[in-house]
Amino acid sequence: MSEKDVTEMSFEEAMAELEAVVGQLERGDVALEQSIALYERGAKLKARCEVKLKEAEEKVAAITLDADGSPTGSKPVEGL
Repeated sequence: MSEKDVTEMSFEEAMAELEAVVGQLERGDVALEQSIALYERGAKLKARCEVKLKEAEEKVAAITLDADGSPTGSKPVEGL
């Protein structure tokens, strides 16, 4: 089974795999070398989730409101 490139994953995909990795590590039923590989993969997945959350926060922050407080659209966020 080939692993999907973490940089191409959606937030949901990365979070689901991260949860699976954490579950395997918590059970402790994998060999040391596999545990190390899982930990490294988990670190990459965590970083991906953080990036996707930051992107979402910036998009939400860029939503403009009219005088009544209703959203009128969004303005471009630099770098997205």
